[in-house]
Amino acid sequence: MRVESLKLRDFRNIESMEITPGSGVNVIYGENAQGKSNLLESIWLFTGLHSFRGSKDRELVRFERPEAELKMTFHDDVRSREAKLNIGEKKKATLGGVACDSPRRLISEFLAIVFSPGNLELIRGGPAERRRFIDMTLCQLKPNYTSRLSQFHKILKQRNILLKDLTYHSELYDTLEVWDESFASLSAYLVLERRQYLEEMKPWLEEFYNGISGGREEMEIQYQTSCPLESVTGPELKEEFLQQLARHRKDDLLAGFSTIGPHRDDLSVTLNGLAAKAYGSQGQQRSCALTMKMAEAAVVKKQTGKQPVALLDDVMSELDIHRQDYILNHIEGWQVFITCCEPSEILLSRCAGGNMFEIKDGKLCSSTSAS
Repeated sequence: MRVESLKLRDFRNIESMEITPGSGVNVIYGENAQGKSNLLESIWLFTGLHSFRGSKDRELVRFERPEAELKMTFHDDVRSREAKLNIGEKKKATLGGVACDSPRRLISEFLAIVFSPGNLELIRGGPAERRRFIDMTLCQLKPNYTSRLSQFHKILKQRNILLKDLTYHSELYDTLEVWDESFASLSAYLVLERRQYLEEMKPWLEEFYNGISGGREEMEIQYQTSCPLESVTGPELKEEFLQQLARHRKDDLLAGFSTIGPHRDDLSVTLNGLAAKAYGSQGQQRSCALTMKMAEAAVVKKQTGKQPVALLDDVMSELDIHRQDYILNHIEGWQVFITCCEPSEILLSRCAGGNMFEIKDGKLCSSTSAS
């Protein structure tokens, strides 16, 4: 998987830009707030998912412009393909010159993995960050997961509205069972998929953390759910969710929202049995986050047979030479995009087959082949 060309118009602070990256390590450098991360963000959007920076679509359009246009030619390890995104009041996508019914149609067509400073929130942040980490990858791997996740959030919203309304409209009480049936079915699906994904990650987590930390600690991740995981099949877990919903109905009515479900689940990240969030040093927390992202990349490659494009957004400057070298060794042979203020010696030594792009005020100042 590699980007062959990228053309942007009115995206963020970029009025117009066109780049032709190399197949190896591509370094995007310049001062802060010049548009380097915007370039990586534009590539990520072709995964069909939302911005990895949590931005709304309207924020992606250049000030006082009606829409942004992004065009990419990429090779999917079989053939070259063209994709286009138009971002205005609505986001529209085309693939191979054919309009897509939704930008989600691009999911699993173009694959990418993002490493960013925000990854540290995987350890220090709340449960939502860790759920998002799992869900974003599963959406790339399984388009069906994307639709089921969307359905679940719609049903969760409707169920929460009903729980509030029941305070004043007790005659609607019987309709709660209808929502519970769909809620339990989708909950069982999401939890089983998340658990299976984490099981696939575990060997990679052990290998990568040992490599990054020098084998000084043992890292472990456990899926924490509001519903017991003894069940191994979807129907069994659905039944457990229905029973849990019945037990927590009074709590739900008092709270006015659904107190159990996959929207409240979490990942427990521990080092030698102690919570990394509470007891890990900043260096240990950063190693845990990097390990999780590298394991994510390994699972994506194993399941799809394709190497995702690696997007490293200003993370190398935060790492010591050992961690930088370890990451670059494990993404060797991938197409990589790295943003930084000044290319370090280790980056310059790894740029064979890639290009150097200098960005200033949303403009491409220079483009140099590093081969």
